[in-house]
Amino acid sequence: MNSTVCPLPRAGSAVSPSRLTRRQFLARATTAAVAPLIVAPAVLGRAGATAPNSRVVLGAIGVGNRAMYTLPNFLALAQIQYAAVSDARADRLKAAKTAIDTHYRNADCRAFPDFRELLAQPDIDAVYIATGNRWHAMASMFAARAGKDIYCEKPISLTIREGRQLVDMCRRQGAIYQAGTQRRSTESYQFAREIVRQGRIGRVHTVEMQVWTGGVVPHQKATPVPAGWDYDEWLGPVAWRPFVPGRVNDWPYFWDTGEGMHTDMGTHYTDQMQWVLNTDDTGPLEFETSDMVWPDPAKYMSETALSGTFRCRYANGVQGILYQRKGFSDRYIRYIGDAGWIQVDDDTDLVTAEPKSILQTKEAGGLSWSNATSHILNLLDGIRTRRPTLCNPEVGHRAQSIVQCMTISARLNRKLKWDPVKERFDAEEANRMLYREPRAPWRVV
Repeated sequence: MNSTVCPLPRAGSAVSPSRLTRRQFLARATTAAVAPLIVAPAVLGRAGATAPNSRVVLGAIGVGNRAMYTLPNFLALAQIQYAAVSDARADRLKAAKTAIDTHYRNADCRAFPDFRELLAQPDIDAVYIATGNRWHAMASMFAARAGKDIYCEKPISLTIREGRQLVDMCRRQGAIYQAGTQRRSTESYQFAREIVRQGRIGRVHTVEMQVWTGGVVPHQKATPVPAGWDYDEWLGPVAWRPFVPGRVNDWPYFWDTGEGMHTDMGTHYTDQMQWVLNTDDTGPLEFETSDMVWPDPAKYMSETALSGTFRCRYANGVQGILYQRKGFSDRYIRYIGDAGWIQVDDDTDLVTAEPKSILQTKEAGGLSWSNATSHILNLLDGIRTRRPTLCNPEVGHRAQSIVQCMTISARLNRKLKWDPVKERFDAEEANRMLYREPRAPWRVV
């Protein structure tokens, strides 16, 4: 399947793809049937607004822990004007506005409890989405439909079909999209990729990946919604439930709002596996799991796996093995070939290999994955050139689909065969888990 997000100019056009401006692109883009394309004046350089060859005006949707962690990376770039924030929690909204206003030494940052108000701002060129996982795909599709470019944290979706809808929406609307799997922009991972691609470890037969064990949440009773929370907005497209602090604060451990650590964090490594194996437009054919450990429902209300082993196999026989075990600092990815191996330790950014002579070509230094600056710069280049980013929607969806297939295999406790073209399983009980209908009114496709 073609992973190109942006169509090229028609034959005979005087504008080359590398010089296609956002205005020219949007004038030629195919509008979606579901809604009109909304184009900000700032994007088009109209009405005295800033043109795209100057600063990108950015808004943030979801300004909790992750957004505040990456905020310095965005604020450090002169090419960006961080102009607006949105969150369903008043305390987080106030804190983010204060931090941005302090940086710019003014009071200009706009704050919106409802993200749709932010998307309606005509000067906003792009959005950074750092909500909880339940909102990633839906908020991204709303943003694309509003004519905004997008940087969205992983995982890009909670279901496989939702991910495909996101890909289609971005393609129709001509949105430049960057998934937050920023390890593609990190030198240690880039080095490992080049070593494998050069054949320095021989033919790769196995890719090992490891994330940490999941948590548990004891049973709790519902409580009143805290002051300053728009709980209905916080839930968004997922099924309505009473406000239970553990379910809300530890949302990654519930099927409605997350899918556990192997799916949430594992997508970083399946993304790397896809990138290194040059399979960004396809995926594995088989999935199975073993050694699964689940929470005791008598003690805990959390639902996702505590630990387990998740396997997949590609058409060429290469096997991917994702372990969910041990601690947070024990995560890694290792490529194993018939002539050696190379590993990146995710906690320390340390690269190890066998034979050790491989490491003689590695230069010291460089930004680690924890600094998203290079990944943001890749987004800015995509906005300027209208070329797909390193982690464009198709790339992000394919990597995410792998861990989602693993989850379905684990929940059904059976081996599954997968068609990466049709995006269907060989079992109808598995196909029924490809999608969850969003709660009204959160439907955009």
